[in-house]
Formats: sequence, C-alpha cells, structure tokens
Amino acid sequence: MTKSSPGEPVAQPVERARPAEARGNNRASRIGFGAILAVAVVITLLGVTLVFAALRNDQAISAHLGTANAQVDQVLFDRTIIRFETPDGVAHSPENGVLYPGGLSAGQLIRIEYDTTDPELAKVAGRTWLLTLLPVGSTVLIMWLIAGPLLWWLRSKLRAERRASPVAAEAEAPTP
Repeated sequence: MTKSSPGEPVAQPVERARPAEARGNNRASRIGFGAILAVAVVITLLGVTLVFAALRNDQAISAHLGTANAQVDQVLFDRTIIRFETPDGVAHSPENGVLYPGGLSAGQLIRIEYDTTDPELAKVAGRTWLLTLLPVGSTVLIMWLIAGPLLWWLRSKLRAERRASPVAAEAEAPTP
C-alpha cells in the first residue's frame, strides 16, 4: 500500500456489483458444466466396468468350462431365459439369463458354455466379451459427441462472463 499525503485523495477501489441475473446465469452455467461432466464421466466408467465384467465372466467360464444344449424359454427386454441340464442331471435356468443373447428367439435350441462351479453363469457358445465393445463403445462415443460440445460451449460462456465481469476486470488491471 502506498501512503498518501494529507489532503491528497485516497484512491479507493471501486467495486461494481454485477446484476443478480448475471450472477445467477454464471452459477447455473457452473452447475450445468459440473453436472454434464459428472454424468459423462459416470457413463464412461460404467461402460468400462461393463466391458471388464464381461471379460471376467468369460474368464470364469473358460476356467471351469462346461457345455450343454439349452432351450430358450423367454426373450425379455433385459434378459433371455434359458433352461439346460448339467451332466449330473440337474436342470438349471440362470436367473439373470444367458450372456450375449443377441438374435435368439423363444423355443430355439442353442449350444451354451457355462461355469461348472456356478451354472448360473452361462453364455451362448462361441460368443465372447468382444461383443460388448460395439454397444458400449457406441454409447460412450455418442455421449461424448453430445457432452463435448456442450462442455466446450459452457466453458467458453463462463470465460466470457468472467472477462465481462467489472470486478474481475478491475482485479486484473495493474495498480499504479
């Protein structure tokens, strides 16, 4: 701070208040930016987790491989229910359905591979975790194609608001 001599006016920083509307828009933009970024990151992490879960399931089945013929009982929106018998004569119908059920229809007979230590874990024979890459990759790509431009637009809007703010402009100005 510089001292002023008596009688010399002291320069006081002038702080102009921003209109309430501008402060509200800035806050809404920051919240929107954070929300969009959070949703995009969560969807990406869920997609990566899904791919690794499919890989882990395939490895578990391969470690204790059993094969059987199964009948498709129901094809629902979220799962495809099958029924098969293990060599010990026990009938199994995995509660969560069969893995990689694309293209199956009710009544169809299919060949499956299952984990002999956990017959609830079954997949259509010949299908692998690689089938999850296209739908998961497409979902993540489309989500970032939407979120990316929105995030860029909100960030540029926030920067423009910060530059236009009288308080920020005075704070950046050099003091004599």
